[in-house]
Amino acid sequence: MSVNVPETFGSMVFNQIVMKERLPKETYKALKKTLDDGVPLNLDLANQVAHAMKEWAIEKGATHFTHWFQPLTGITAEKHDSFITPQEDGSVIMSFSGKELVKGEPDASSFPSGGHRATFEARGYTVWDPTAYPFVKEHTLCIPTAFCSYTGEALDKKTPLLRSMEALNKQTLRILRLFGNKSVTHVDTTVGPEQEYFIVNESLYNQRKDLRMTGRTLFGAKPAKGQEMDDQYFAALAPKIVEYMEDLNQTLWKYGILSKTEHNEVAPAQHEMAPIFTTTNLSTDQNQLTMEVMKKVARRHGLVCLLHEKPFAGVNGSGKHNNWSLSTNEGENLLEPGATPEKNAQFLLFLTAIIKAVDENQDLLRISVASAGNDHRLGANEAPPAIISVYLGDELHSVLESIKDGKPYDNKKNLKMTVGVDVLPPIPKDSTDRNRTSPFAFTGNKFEFRSVGSSLSIAGPNTALNSIVAYTLKDFADELEKAQDFNSALRELIKREISLHWRIVFNGNGYDASWVLEAKKRGLLNLRTLPDAMAHYMAPKNVKLYTEMGVYTEEEMQSHYEIKLEKYCKVLNIEVETMLEMINKDILPSAFKYMNVVSNTAINLKAVVPSAKATAQAALLLKLDELVNSLAEKENELRKLHTLAKSSGDVMSVARAYADSVIPAMEETRAIADEIEPLLGEEYKPYPSYEDLLFRIRG
Repeated sequence: MSVNVPETFGSMVFNQIVMKERLPKETYKALKKTLDDGVPLNLDLANQVAHAMKEWAIEKGATHFTHWFQPLTGITAEKHDSFITPQEDGSVIMSFSGKELVKGEPDASSFPSGGHRATFEARGYTVWDPTAYPFVKEHTLCIPTAFCSYTGEALDKKTPLLRSMEALNKQTLRILRLFGNKSVTHVDTTVGPEQEYFIVNESLYNQRKDLRMTGRTLFGAKPAKGQEMDDQYFAALAPKIVEYMEDLNQTLWKYGILSKTEHNEVAPAQHEMAPIFTTTNLSTDQNQLTMEVMKKVARRHGLVCLLHEKPFAGVNGSGKHNNWSLSTNEGENLLEPGATPEKNAQFLLFLTAIIKAVDENQDLLRISVASAGNDHRLGANEAPPAIISVYLGDELHSVLESIKDGKPYDNKKNLKMTVGVDVLPPIPKDSTDRNRTSPFAFTGNKFEFRSVGSSLSIAGPNTALNSIVAYTLKDFADELEKAQDFNSALRELIKREISLHWRIVFNGNGYDASWVLEAKKRGLLNLRTLPDAMAHYMAPKNVKLYTEMGVYTEEEMQSHYEIKLEKYCKVLNIEVETMLEMINKDILPSAFKYMNVVSNTAINLKAVVPSAKATAQAALLLKLDELVNSLAEKENELRKLHTLAKSSGDVMSVARAYADSVIPAMEETRAIADEIEPLLGEEYKPYPSYEDLLFRIRG
């Protein structure tokens, strides 16, 4: 069936086209002022917008509305209310007021708060974010909102993101004014998050307790074939996957999501969807919706979409490459090298600020992507290492090095680079080979933050990135605004800061073991686990940064510290409990049943042929007996370590116990179970194998 994409695109979104069509001219102008400049909506205006929105939504099949928000669970939340309002005669009308549009009051007691709110302190508020468009999903009008407590604390991921965007806008405008730019009124960060995912058959998924409960396989022997043939990447799509992707694209397009690229990824059964860039706030909302839609559409096709960072051992995990840039309301990309000395100098200052920000805040960037799932992926020779570094490409690296060292730049003119005087040589978008091992790579006119995990909300990483760059730009603006000679001060600042933070620049292979040693010599952090990273979160310099930028209060930071560690511990608790249950209910019973069959085969053979040796059966039985006994012992050890971990003390102590003792025990236990699996007859397998899961979508 053919699809009219322009007609389909955004058809379920109350966007500016719909607003302009449905609202009175003066109302639309006032709302546009809110969208562009953040001017508050008065109640009369809100009532007009709400009425038009309700009428449009009902035409799209909506009977309910919800304030759609992003609590600290990392997923979205929604409480549906119908449009119906009872009348005295027993009938109902469909109504929706400006008050209902602008503000909601969901129960906040059951959302994560880091222990900073008692259960009886339930009041929470959702507040419409007019910069993000409402949309109709199924039978409900979804209104994107921020979520805060009765006392004004942020209880969500959107509020800090909006704060960070405003902080960066404020400091960026200060820099632009120094370069004589008086016309730009607003600067936004833009993001295009590439989304990797796995697809498996739903029937097989339902037979895997570990996938259902944890999102990843806790057991699974390596199949004869993995990804070593390199025959999956960009290969022709299987028919079932084509059907899924077509349905996915059409659904996303209806929601105004700019789904652009689709392809097979490196691992078998792994795929990727990439959207076109949009503002970070909107991109974050859309990525949350994308993940929800991916899962729902997959079920329509008898499939399951896995967004865990490492659903299968031995093959690549899934990330979400966060392509980040800075753009003015006049359409200028501030990370695009210019063609004049003035533009070159401006670009170099922003570039220097980002390098400094990343170097001084490696911990905050690592914390922003830390999760139990992502710990399995980072540094696993398929994703960037846990060590944060900046990749610039050969040409830009040489330019900055010449400024740092005061030496001639190695080009045809053999120039010594003098900021604000020379015109940079053209830097093509792909000036060097792509470095997929770098966690933070400059790719022509943007930075690609490759460390983000596939299931994570991009709100956290972008809040951190916006905040650290804003903080650095503030320092630069404070210094340059006081300078008597701007150009001289600018040259000195760039040269000084590049020299001070050169250690973070690394163009080499992040997978190489030598980089770990080299990074240590440079003094770079290697925060391998979430507890390692979170130990840095409440450092005074981090509290100072976030509070001065107005992104988090110290109380909110303390809350997030507790929540991240609590979630890590809860994830590990669920994984261990599932592991223990699978050993005792699935793996050992399957092994015993097969051993009984083999034993009876040997006995029956000897009964019929007394001279038969049954050597093969005896050897298999002996091997299985050794393994099941070892597995039972490891199960007992794991259970004890799990119990000890849960009673280790405060949340950080529990998290460290899981990271340092329980996870290694889980890996040892799994190794034994994975030895047992290939020895069992096909019909005695305790669960669908990796071969089943990874290679069964071909029809």
